[in-house]
Amino acid sequence: MTVLTLGTGLEPTNGPAAGSTPSGPAIKRGAPPAIPAGRVKFVHMRYSLLVTARLRLLVIIGAFVLIAMIALMRVGYLGFVGSAPSQTSLAEALLPPRGEITDRNGTPLARTFPAYALWFNPKAMEDDGSPLVAEPTEVAERLKTIFPDLDLERAVRVLSSDRGGYILRRVLPEDANRVFELGEVALEIPREYDRHYPQGSLGSHVLGYVMENDQQDLVGQLGMEQVLNPQLSDPELRAEPVALSIDLRVQGALEDELSRGMLATDAIGAAGIVLDVDTGEVMAMASLPAFDPNLSDVQHSPNIYNRVTNATYELGSTFKPLSIAAAIDAGVVRDFSKQWDASTVEISGRQIRDLHPKGSTLNVPEALVYSSNTVTARVADELGAVQMRQVMMDLGMNVPPSIELQARGTPQWPKVQPAGRWSRLTNMTVSYGHGIAVTPLHLANAYSAMVNGGIWRPATLRRIEPGAAPRGRRVFKASTSSRMRQLLRMISMYGTGRSANAPGYRVGGKTGSAEKASGGGYRETALISSFAAAFPMDRPRFVVVTVLDEPRGTAASQGQRTAAFTAAPIVKELVPRIGPMLGVRPDATRDVDISDLRYLVEGRR
Repeated sequence: MTVLTLGTGLEPTNGPAAGSTPSGPAIKRGAPPAIPAGRVKFVHMRYSLLVTARLRLLVIIGAFVLIAMIALMRVGYLGFVGSAPSQTSLAEALLPPRGEITDRNGTPLARTFPAYALWFNPKAMEDDGSPLVAEPTEVAERLKTIFPDLDLERAVRVLSSDRGGYILRRVLPEDANRVFELGEVALEIPREYDRHYPQGSLGSHVLGYVMENDQQDLVGQLGMEQVLNPQLSDPELRAEPVALSIDLRVQGALEDELSRGMLATDAIGAAGIVLDVDTGEVMAMASLPAFDPNLSDVQHSPNIYNRVTNATYELGSTFKPLSIAAAIDAGVVRDFSKQWDASTVEISGRQIRDLHPKGSTLNVPEALVYSSNTVTARVADELGAVQMRQVMMDLGMNVPPSIELQARGTPQWPKVQPAGRWSRLTNMTVSYGHGIAVTPLHLANAYSAMVNGGIWRPATLRRIEPGAAPRGRRVFKASTSSRMRQLLRMISMYGTGRSANAPGYRVGGKTGSAEKASGGGYRETALISSFAAAFPMDRPRFVVVTVLDEPRGTAASQGQRTAAFTAAPIVKELVPRIGPMLGVRPDATRDVDISDLRYLVEGRR
């Protein structure tokens, strides 16, 4: 067989060597060599295969280029237009269905976790028989051995109902296996998302709680959970935690001291707030008794009522500094040495008298230090009902308190005469905190404006970035605010506020004790005791308001119910605890300069 090669010649490769004599017939010189037919066919096939390979390669390259162009166009489209609503990114899919809430320092206050629950399903059995093998009482007792903290009576009630419901909201996997071993088909362990409050009842009235709707979504029902519901449930927003203005450390101290005050005086409730005077941020807010938002039946708790923002009280003598500030601002009080009549005021068949008279006449500093109703009423009378009412309106006393929470109480605003003004008697009684009922938050906002230079700002539970505080509105002159800082400091040094005078913190404030309104009258045996304060008074940073509901005279309060023995001591213990947390350290070398007023009260002391 002859093998052909694609060289320059077409001679057979197995012919004789050069110079040898061929053994076959002689080849005629000058004639073209003959090409065998098989060799032509082989060359043609090779060429066809080569062309086919090149075409396939071009097709593959073209396909890859086309796919790459489509992908780039899609990326560009999504970058400019955005993804379709039905698409969910992997990051969004991994996020819990509700965002996290933290305090101002990033400490978690509310989180959502995957969890198991114990649910009773009365329709678990297909027949019409009992859904339980054993009796409800027996099943509940068996569950009690698995869950020692189980409310046995409530469990029996749920197991006996035709509607079913949650028995427990948080079940560990190992406990779930023990429940399955009971052999009760109606006891189901659904996997769901659970809202967890790691701090328990701490700050419960600020946070609120959540409940599931018909779509099994967690929906805020109270507090900031309700306010922030759109943000916490939005897939595009819930990735970032929401920081509140609350400082958890301050919140814990406030609730602890209020609880001590309640126990010491046998009060039925308490309220307290710590407010930043320059921004309106609420550093702590407490209403006691509190509730635990982790409980499954929290909506039935009797303690979800917020005494700080929703309850209105006549706050008594804490209004006196506000009235005096209004009179100073209007020029009614200029000479602080002027003696005012301190005898009983008789007007419209009513008598206004002092609880502890200090003489027939008093100057304004003395009237505040000794908490004189009569002098304050006469100053307000000279100021006039129109101006007094306007100042109270400027302080927001006629509308619900300004804060994000939905639970906001409407003040009990005094009625006006046909001319649109208060009566003379109303004007006098309002001046010392009677005949007008507001929330403790109203009072905190008003004191903040009185000591911070005269600017009223709304309170907020959202953390405010530095330099982003609202401008607010001016209520008092800066000079009036400066005077009131002196007078409030004098009250804590020489007057009814002495029991709140925390050494080194220059506390200034005013007590207030008022009988609780009831059935169109007053209950002489029930008091609301309050203390409104600020510190440090040489450069006020924070306002603190404490309120005790119906304190009793006990050994701890020396048998007294008034604020000087009940609400004010709470502030004395609280301020040294929270001061360093808030950047205020004690300094016994500094104080408010009251040298021009001290002599006005030292003589009578």
